[in-house]
Amino acid sequence: MTTRSLVTGACGFVGRHLTRRLVERGDTVIATDIGNPSALSDVATRITFVKADLRDADAMKKLCADVDVVFHCASVVHTNATMESLVWDINYGGAMNINKACMREGGPRIVYVSSASAVYEGKDVENGDESMPYSSISQASYADSKIAAEKATLEAAKRGEIRACSLRPHVIFGPEDQRLMPNIVLRARQGRLIFSVGRERKLSDFTYIDNLIDALLLADEGLANKPDEVNGEAFFITNGEPMGFWDFVGEVLAEMKLPPIRAAMPYHLAYAAAAVAEGIDALRGGKLGTANGLSRFAVRYMCTHHYFSIEKARRVLGYEPKVSVREGITRTIATWPAEELPARKSA
Repeated sequence: MTTRSLVTGACGFVGRHLTRRLVERGDTVIATDIGNPSALSDVATRITFVKADLRDADAMKKLCADVDVVFHCASVVHTNATMESLVWDINYGGAMNINKACMREGGPRIVYVSSASAVYEGKDVENGDESMPYSSISQASYADSKIAAEKATLEAAKRGEIRACSLRPHVIFGPEDQRLMPNIVLRARQGRLIFSVGRERKLSDFTYIDNLIDALLLADEGLANKPDEVNGEAFFITNGEPMGFWDFVGEVLAEMKLPPIRAAMPYHLAYAAAAVAEGIDALRGGKLGTANGLSRFAVRYMCTHHYFSIEKARRVLGYEPKVSVREGITRTIATWPAEELPARKSA
């Protein structure tokens, strides 16, 4: 029997990759987003696209009425100390609308895309696992709202109101990402990537997009075939090969034949600069996407260890990252338009 799948945030980075994979799997796919469906033009004739807002409870109820699984990928990533109401309305309110729409006998399974920041408190996390408690401090509306949404979703699942699990990826990258690698290269080319942040080598996890999509499909299979092990559970999903954040940046710069970073900015100076940038953004009324890697939350992230065990995902879901970080960087750059690549020397 063909699986009927709903993908929220289908025009976003994770959503578009997942939508294509579901089409390849043979699913009947409903893709929803408030964005432009041109991102899905390559599969437009093989999906049903519905423009809808997560904050519209009635719209979510209609979308969830006749599907087998909801992959809830949509969220607002904004780590500045502004736009809190909007971030909460979408990240938390939207998740609650999805949950309510699925609260019925035989309702759809929910695979919720959460964040590893659910357990992050601004301190080192080394090989953290799912036994860690949720963060007890407020750091950014993005992290706070994702924690609240995941917690409510998993609690509802454990009460038997819905069937759901949560995946916690960390620093996702790959083709069509508009944030991480493109920003690294753009800043380097503009001469603005002069300093790394922090003078200690702190390890971070990274997650190549194809590996995350593998995990999403495995999570759905787990909910369908072994709900006693998967329902109500959270799983960290990464490449399982932690490396220095600035080592990752260095790998990207080397692949693009751009100059390496040769100096480090002290943490406290970077944190102060981020605070000023956030203050200016707040005075201007706040705008999504203005953090651009410079927020106090982001600076703390770059200056602490934050890597996680994927043993639970391996054991319960059968997850195994197939694409290494190194290969992921190469694959990503290979998809960029020729004009964005370094000039090749003639033979």
